[in-house]
Amino acid sequence: MTAMHTELPANIARNLAVNGERLWASLMETARFGGTPNGGIRRLALSDEDRQVRDWLSEQARSSGYDIGVDDLGNMYIQRRGTDASRLPVAMGSHLDTQPTGGKFDGVLGVLAGLEVLRSLDDAGIATEAPICLVNWTNEEGARFAPGVMGSQVFTGDFESGFALSRTDADGISVADALDAIGYRGTERCGERRFGAMLELHIEQGPVLEAEHETIGVVEAAKGQIWFNGIVTGQESHAGTTPMPLRKDALSAFADFALAVERIATTEAPAGVGTIGVALVGPGSRNTIPGSVHFSLEFRHSDKTRLDIMHAHARDAAKLISQTRGCDIVLEPIWSKDPVQFSPEIADVIRTSAADLGLPNRSMISGAGHDACAVASKAPTAMIFIPCKDGISHNEAESATPEDCTAGANVLLRSVLALAGTAT
Repeated sequence: MTAMHTELPANIARNLAVNGERLWASLMETARFGGTPNGGIRRLALSDEDRQVRDWLSEQARSSGYDIGVDDLGNMYIQRRGTDASRLPVAMGSHLDTQPTGGKFDGVLGVLAGLEVLRSLDDAGIATEAPICLVNWTNEEGARFAPGVMGSQVFTGDFESGFALSRTDADGISVADALDAIGYRGTERCGERRFGAMLELHIEQGPVLEAEHETIGVVEAAKGQIWFNGIVTGQESHAGTTPMPLRKDALSAFADFALAVERIATTEAPAGVGTIGVALVGPGSRNTIPGSVHFSLEFRHSDKTRLDIMHAHARDAAKLISQTRGCDIVLEPIWSKDPVQFSPEIADVIRTSAADLGLPNRSMISGAGHDACAVASKAPTAMIFIPCKDGISHNEAESATPEDCTAGANVLLRSVLALAGTAT
């Protein structure tokens, strides 16, 4: 990476700031695309609601004169030109898709704060040496199409474009068909762009910053993850006539396994966590003993060795319960990501920017996966966290204050400018 400019010229440093009111207005305006009665957002990847917010972002970019590109996974690139054609762009961004009952800030803040950074540089009449590229990554959440962090992982080569395009939702609609349906399968090949650095601003999705009265989290690393699809296969039979000792109840076996997952994760706390987020019981009849349970499972840990041990313990538990319950438990790993170490140099730029603004900050490890975790394998990367109320996220009640959103955007602005360099 080109040597970083870690200090801003004094005349710029004194007066440079985002328009917090405009940022907040953008957050509230885009919340109507997929807005729910309870004040959240349902904007699944590549849905019509996703198309609407993408169209809005494209219009904002066109009206400001930025260059717009879309690749064949639907990743959107909005670029403000630099003065030095030899410099790789400094990237920033996140995602606009949400969980089925998501909030107004998860991912969205990182994209709209990035747009505000570009606008604020325009307002201040500041030219940068390196171009600055705002990215809206496709399908970070993985709520409609699994796995998540899809657009950024294809970008970095973590998995193939064909694999991603073939993934289907619950209705059998593929990513490829969904991209075509909303008009966002671009002609640019995903992964052909290069960045000199990337920053992602995000709500913490946890309670630490709020509890410790810190405004900025300087994210230096992220936990590794393993995702599984699982199935418990027992035997359906009549609920009234089958004696208890002769049953092969898939739900009871699954319950034993779920408690085993809890024990495995608790043993690895606080760094390790384990979650079963989906469980579908079949055949779903009141008077039939369950014959199957299809479920999801994930483990996360900041240490890869311990993450692998959690995986091994889960397999051992599945084997033991299968034997004792007379059911078959199968775990299929479908996605994994090793723990990520972000760039210490980029983290230092963020830390310096926060300190220059007089904002209390602390170093952090992200428990959640983000697009930055994928991009870190291709470009120096780090993240900026701001507090969210009670640490709640993936929830319609997700909330952040205008002041904290503005503070995070100001740190992003100064950090990006320090990396891109001001043109003389």
